[in-house]
Amino acid sequence: MSEQNRVHLSRSARPAYDALEAFSKTVHQVASDAGIDDRLAEIAQLHASQLNGCAYCVRIHLDRALQAGLDADVVAQIATWRDSGVFSERERAALELTEAFTFIHEDGIPDDVYDRVGGILSEKEYVALSWLLVSINAFNRIAIAGRYPVPVRERPRP
Repeated sequence: MSEQNRVHLSRSARPAYDALEAFSKTVHQVASDAGIDDRLAEIAQLHASQLNGCAYCVRIHLDRALQAGLDADVVAQIATWRDSGVFSERERAALELTEAFTFIHEDGIPDDVYDRVGGILSEKEYVALSWLLVSINAFNRIAIAGRYPVPVRERPRP
């Protein structure tokens, strides 16, 4: 199958994709109700998308991160969060949990990660963030499988 004929799951089985979008809305409401603000949610979703290599979702979550108040410096530091001082303890916990969920096939959620993150986030926050990560990882896989395009953006002329 060539790239031109690649199946886009979001178009080919719209009811399934609509269900995933509804799931995502529910998950975001659960996160909001648990105290996960947009900044924290976007840091986690952007990092998961980076780790999965989903350029399409990186673009979406970059735009949302900027709307949530992140600046270019913070966004650039996500990839090096362990060595960066720009993230709060909660954000660092979210980034660590993001990596564990994204690479869950390797070690599950290791006990030390579970204990460390659980010592920082409340149980409600841990659960809500976990569902956000389940959701973004699903969307990453759909966009990667369909090779969703990420066109060059037109830049305003000075």
